[in-house]
Amino acid sequence: MKTEKVTKSKVAIIGLGNIGQAVATNLVKSNRPVIVATRDFAKAKNLSDKLGSLARAKDIAAAIKESDIIVLTVWFNVIGELLSKYNAELQGKIIIDPSNPIAPDNKGGFVKIIGEKESAGLVHKSLLPKGAKLVKALGTLGAASLANAYRQKPESKVLFYANDNTSINDEIEELIRDCGFEPMHIGGIDQSIRIEVFGDLHEFGALGKTVTQSEAKGKL
Repeated sequence: MKTEKVTKSKVAIIGLGNIGQAVATNLVKSNRPVIVATRDFAKAKNLSDKLGSLARAKDIAAAIKESDIIVLTVWFNVIGELLSKYNAELQGKIIIDPSNPIAPDNKGGFVKIIGEKESAGLVHKSLLPKGAKLVKALGTLGAASLANAYRQKPESKVLFYANDNTSINDEIEELIRDCGFEPMHIGGIDQSIRIEVFGDLHEFGALGKTVTQSEAKGKL
C-alpha cells in the first residue's frame, strides 16, 4: 500500500536578526525548507547562500505570498508596521509573533515599553489582517539558547506557545519540533504575557533558564 506523503506548511522568516537567523538555521538543520526575507535583500541572500538549498531569499511581499506560516522575527514596534503595510498579503495567514515589548534601559538591561499588565500578543491581536491567525511562539528563549539547545539530549527543551485557534496547533507544534524543541501550549493569546520577557515562563523572567517538558509541567 502506497503511503501518501504529507506536505508541511511553507514557512517564511521575516527579519534576520539573531532570533530570525537561529530559527532559520534550526529549521534547515531539521531538513525543513524556509524562505528568508528582510528589508535588506542582500542580507537575506547571504543567509540563504550560507544555509544551502533548503533556504530561499525573497523580498518581504513575495515571502509572505508564497508561505502559509509567517514568522515575524522583528522588534515589537516593527510588527505593527508590517501588519499594516502587508495587510493584504497577510490575510488568512498564520502569523507567529516572537516579539517582546522591550527596549534598552541604557543601564545594560531592558525595560518594558507597554503597560505592566499588557502583552505584545494582545496588542498585535488587535491589529490582525482579515482571517489571519496569531500565535505567540519562538520568543520564550534568547537567541543563544535557541541555537545551543537545538535537539538537546537526553530530553528536549521546551518552547511555550499561546494561541486562540487550536485548529492549527498541529502545524505549530510540528514547526516547533522542527526548530529542535518540544512544544507546550499554555492557552490563548490572553496568556501570552507569561511567555514574554519578565513573564513567569520566559527564560529572562521567573523561569530563568531552559526547561524540559517534565520540568515545565510543574510551572503551568
